[in-house]
Amino acid sequence: MRKSFQIGGAFIGVIVGAGFASGQEVLQFFTSFGIYGIIGSFIAMALFAFLGMNLTQLGSRLQTKSHQHAIRHICGKYLSPVVDVAITFFLFGVMVVMFSGSGAIFEQQFGIPGSVGNILMAVLVIASVMLNVQKVISLIGAFTPVLLVVVIIINAYSLFNFEMSAAEIDAATAAAANSQAAPHWLLGAILYVSYNLAAGAAMMTVMGGTVKDEKVAAWGGIIGGLGLGLLILLINVSMLTQLKKIAAVPMPMLVLTNHISPLIGAFMSIILLGMIYNTAVGMLYAFTARIVKSESPKFKVSVIGFGTAAFASSFFGFVTLVGTVYPVMGYLGFTLIAAIVIAWFRRRKGQVAKEAFS
Repeated sequence: MRKSFQIGGAFIGVIVGAGFASGQEVLQFFTSFGIYGIIGSFIAMALFAFLGMNLTQLGSRLQTKSHQHAIRHICGKYLSPVVDVAITFFLFGVMVVMFSGSGAIFEQQFGIPGSVGNILMAVLVIASVMLNVQKVISLIGAFTPVLLVVVIIINAYSLFNFEMSAAEIDAATAAAANSQAAPHWLLGAILYVSYNLAAGAAMMTVMGGTVKDEKVAAWGGIIGGLGLGLLILLINVSMLTQLKKIAAVPMPMLVLTNHISPLIGAFMSIILLGMIYNTAVGMLYAFTARIVKSESPKFKVSVIGFGTAAFASSFFGFVTLVGTVYPVMGYLGFTLIAAIVIAWFRRRKGQVAKEAFS
């Protein structure tokens, strides 16, 4: 179970990047829909647990070192090249969003030019990916428990200081409608899972490939999915109770923590930077491993080249990137979700048939 929790923590760490931990993603895909966003949180939790279980288990079964093999197994001979190209492209896109997010934190919280944050994060991430995959997974999972504790504190504070009436919630939700990343709350929840899956599937199969016991890997995916859903729910409820204060800011969770205490706000900024680092490391490693074999002498040089390219692309603006790159990823990620569900049904049908003849 220790290894399962390690994989689960790393799973959360890969998904929880700048957009998630800052509250911007949750605002666009859940909170902006009001009460319905809470229902969406539970749907996202169930989907993350089911899909995460399948991906980590498959990675263990195939002993995956790059997502290419796993995607071919799930999607088949003809569809897999299309999905493979889309996932590879989105790995790079998410890395760009992470670098941009670090700049937004430096600017909003510390008054330091965003370009400084972009540079520092890019250098740290590139240096970290020079390590082997086991060390990368350990690094990615390290910040997750701390984030959970802080989010619980923010949630308790927000609920305790909740003073909005039902009518005020409706008014604030209507005002936040411009932030909605989808036309319907259910589509928003599924889109959120879909684009995160498109971005995280590569690293999740690689994480599953680090263990030989499929059950251990599967439980890692389930734990990660449930933990991720819990974080979505807590952040969603926290922001819904304070929607008037945070609807128009790039880093809503920083606003909430600064209301509690400037010291906690500064601490939350450090955690956010840690989560950005988590996701960026996972994305850069998975992207580079797809293009160049991790054992290749060219791997480290490629890491520097790809990391530098992502840094150069990170100056388009954090909120703009979250609101454009992620929804497109989500729609294309539907294909991957459908393929995973079909593969699961086929495997279950094969197991039933095998048991019937044994």
